[in-house]
Amino acid sequence: MKQIFVIFCFNRLKFVSNRWVTKQTGILPYSNTRPRDELAQLVIGVRGRMVIKMRIVPIKSINKYSDKSLISLAEDEYHSEIMVAVDGILNNCADKPIILISGPSGSGKTGTSLRIKDELIKKGMGAYVLSLDDYFHPLGQNESTDLESPNRLDIPLLSNHLEKILNFEEIIVPSFDFKNQVRKEGRLLKRGREELVIFEGIHALNPEITGTIGAGTTTKIYVSVRTRLQKADNALLHPSKIRLMRRLVRDKLFRGRELYETFSHYDSVERGERLYIMPYKKLADYDIDTFMAYETSVYKHFLLNNLKTVNIEAAEELTAFLSELNDIEASNIPGFSLIREFIGGHDLM
Repeated sequence: MKQIFVIFCFNRLKFVSNRWVTKQTGILPYSNTRPRDELAQLVIGVRGRMVIKMRIVPIKSINKYSDKSLISLAEDEYHSEIMVAVDGILNNCADKPIILISGPSGSGKTGTSLRIKDELIKKGMGAYVLSLDDYFHPLGQNESTDLESPNRLDIPLLSNHLEKILNFEEIIVPSFDFKNQVRKEGRLLKRGREELVIFEGIHALNPEITGTIGAGTTTKIYVSVRTRLQKADNALLHPSKIRLMRRLVRDKLFRGRELYETFSHYDSVERGERLYIMPYKKLADYDIDTFMAYETSVYKHFLLNNLKTVNIEAAEELTAFLSELNDIEASNIPGFSLIREFIGGHDLM
């Protein structure tokens, strides 16, 4: 069994040579059989009264695998986390027919929602996925100009639909046209006795948005990247930067945006996450790390050359990490993969 070290640090944390060290450091062996630890180092430290827990994957560990083996390992790890949530949902489906999935931008909410739906159906449970984005007020009619604010949502309409879904009543699901910033009427939906409804969106765990129906009727899931990449010089890439890479690829391929445009929105998006998303992740029943060990190797093909032309610090940081990675062709990625949410070709969408 592989040993991972849990390191308790009582002064300021510092990362040196694959170990957290301080003047006072106690090192204890930590055994963990979870599949995600085959590639990673689990590091736990203490700073003041706060426990710091990080999962770190060195790029050298990623590069040593063949493309096929790395993809298989990463997909198996993600699948195992999905199935923990699916089993919990099924165990409580009679009392909790609504699943709420939240996470910051680029976290993989849509892909995770579709994967959970697919696994529920395989187990004989009907399921629907609805996006909270379709409940947006048309821009210009809403008081808030903050695009990340929960005030962009039509909360009365959403609350009404949640109640009707619980009571097996029919609703007309809205459909938001982002290009023209208008909301239209969409399909009819009426939940059956053996069916569940999944709502996904950045505000799904906010009690002001979805709390009107009570905690006892919902299963709550928080998804995000929770893993850091480590370069050869021990520099770490924050999980938010991996989500940024996902957005850069998606915006470039499907939204016609130049990289600098996506970078220009980064601070605003991060502010919205701190204000409107992070405070509620503690309410989640399940926490899914959507990091895929092979994903940045795929993004390298789409981003590296363009990043070299963007003269800002964040672009330089991403360039340094991507430059150390081996390439993986997008054609090698299975159609059901979460990463297809960002590079296209998703079988479930």
